[in-house]
Amino acid sequence: MAAVNITEGHADVDGQRLFYREAVAPSVPRRFSVLLLHGMKFSSETWLTLGTLKELAEAGYRVVALDLPGYGRSASYQLAGLRLGEIAQGTFLKLVSESLQLGPCALVSPSMSGMFSLPFLLEHEALVRGFVPVAPICTDKFTAEQYKKVQVPSLITYGSRDSQLGESSLSNLRNLPNSTVLKMEGAGHACYLDSPAEWHSALLAFLGSLK
Repeated sequence: MAAVNITEGHADVDGQRLFYREAVAPSVPRRFSVLLLHGMKFSSETWLTLGTLKELAEAGYRVVALDLPGYGRSASYQLAGLRLGEIAQGTFLKLVSESLQLGPCALVSPSMSGMFSLPFLLEHEALVRGFVPVAPICTDKFTAEQYKKVQVPSLITYGSRDSQLGESSLSNLRNLPNSTVLKMEGAGHACYLDSPAEWHSALLAFLGSLK
């Protein structure tokens, strides 16, 4: 396996410093960036502990795991000059992308992070190379017609034991025309924790299919 460098840093987003972890394997030919978000009970440390940072970096991706505002080691939600209405239009992750110079990236978005990722996807599709929603919230905030306009390849992921948010988010996200579904049998809401090997295998296969 290739040696992986995992570093820590802060992104300057509209005057606020947000903590992130970044992983790269210097000896492996570089592919595109992958941005890992997290759910309400988690942080970027989840992806470090699970091994996702290392797994993706070894495959040649620049992997960035962000602590969303008020979580992990990022400050509370005090983005100067950034109103909730602007965030609803996808401004927040656009600023993150610009600050970290991600370019068009693959975006992994579990649970709570859907409030950031879905508006970003719909408003700034050109900045998203691939989308991996993992039972995200807020899928009902957008119409089927809005989803149907999105051409970004998507891997809709949920656990079979997540009978509430998993099923409801799937019913809305199925409207993404260029999507496939990964149902992780026996897994709960944070399905990647229940079966890391299956999660990493499916995620790497999806990323490898992107242009």
